[in-house]
Amino acid sequence: MAAPTPVTERERKYEIVAGSGVPRLVGVGGVETQDDPVEHVLDASYYDTETFRLARSGITLRRRVGGPDAGWHLKLPVSADERQELQLPLGGDPHKVPGRLRRLVRAYTLGEKLVPIAHLRTDRFAHRLADADGRTIATLTDDHVTGEAGGASARLDEWRELELELDPAAEPGLLEEFDRAMTEAGASASPWPSKLRRLIGDRVPAPPTLGKKPSAGDVVVAALHEHYARLRRADVGVRLDADDAVHQMRVAIRKLRSTLRTFGSVVDEKKTASLATELQWLGRRLSPARDSEVTEARLSEQLDDVPSELVLGPLRQFLTRHFAREAEEGRTGALAALTGKRYLQLLCALDALLEDPPLTAEARKPAKAGLRKPLRKAARKLRRAEVATRGLAGADLGEALHEVRKKAKRARYAADTVKPVYGKKLRKWRGNVKAVQETLGEHQDTVVGRDVLRRLAIAGHGEGQNTFTFGVLYGRDGERAAELRERFAGEWRRVRKGARPGWLS
Repeated sequence: MAAPTPVTERERKYEIVAGSGVPRLVGVGGVETQDDPVEHVLDASYYDTETFRLARSGITLRRRVGGPDAGWHLKLPVSADERQELQLPLGGDPHKVPGRLRRLVRAYTLGEKLVPIAHLRTDRFAHRLADADGRTIATLTDDHVTGEAGGASARLDEWRELELELDPAAEPGLLEEFDRAMTEAGASASPWPSKLRRLIGDRVPAPPTLGKKPSAGDVVVAALHEHYARLRRADVGVRLDADDAVHQMRVAIRKLRSTLRTFGSVVDEKKTASLATELQWLGRRLSPARDSEVTEARLSEQLDDVPSELVLGPLRQFLTRHFAREAEEGRTGALAALTGKRYLQLLCALDALLEDPPLTAEARKPAKAGLRKPLRKAARKLRRAEVATRGLAGADLGEALHEVRKKAKRARYAADTVKPVYGKKLRKWRGNVKAVQETLGEHQDTVVGRDVLRRLAIAGHGEGQNTFTFGVLYGRDGERAAELRERFAGEWRRVRKGARPGWLS
């Protein structure tokens, strides 16, 4: 079966008073014509686990017959108004979710079986909204819905709703203009993100939210929920080979590990130690794919700055071949990790952790009292790492600065975690720490870059490639490293002397 076709969907749903007509939107958002309605009868079966794992994450999976886009549809939330929809054509067993879609949501189902949970029949009247040149701007649909859901007790419901969906090529900001017009016409925003959630809404547990006076445990667990959600979204992207997905997944992994380790006095670090180790394993398995991607992009950018007379031989072709091999090997390794049992066990462990977090006595303290000490500790480790760089040179200095970078990253993540409590007070300090982290990240790129250039020169020489240009880039990286160390020195003074809460000093 063909790979899923991704489509960006931007829409809003509305409710209207019984007996009301469909609003006229000519003159709104460049609309010149509003076509007469075209009727479609849509018949959709929705799938989820028995515990609604997909619905809990705002995901819908359905098989729909009828209409211009009949097929299997997997909808993944991007924002309040935007979803990514992946489509597969009808075919095969109509009662079995295609394997490609099952694999895409594996991080959400955790191996649980996907079963039919609801059935919706929609009598849709679609009005095309077009500009003066006849180009579609949006579609306004008048949906008359009948739904039924199974489970411990059957449920039947009927309702009518309006849906305004932008054409993929339309400017996203037009949604606001259409929204004002719909409201003025008497429509009100639907409280439900989808038809399915309207039907089964009270069966799906509400996501956790922070109260006005959260405990330290509440804040840390909320951060873990956020990073876990980010990891699972990136998982889908990696499987689809989406741009930047591996990077996003590694960021989520680092933030999960950092939160567990920094706030081990809140979420018992002894009980999460093995989980932190497994997260480190996963990050390492994804590293080759990301490192190859970053190195190729950086080298390409560097070559653009080299005078053409100093680029000797078919250098770019050599690099394209080299990194194509590395990229394929990295992606193969990443996918092997994501399809293995060890990764599934890691996801199950994360899920269990968030379902019943091993909180300590510190976790019960008010957030302001319980989160100061871990943040102070992260700041203190950062200061110690900087002190350890003094008097060093060469490779030793490079390793020590890399350690400062890691400690800066952990301190910044800690500041992000406590943002609901200390956001404004930590803003300046966090910004200064981030600047240090980014400068030392560039410095580490020069360290890794010189090692890569050395290996490329050896490989190129073996293939008869003129390696002179690699030497030019090697020298430039050395000069750039010295500049970045000077910049770091100035940025560190701002970290040391800049504004921060008194208790962080």
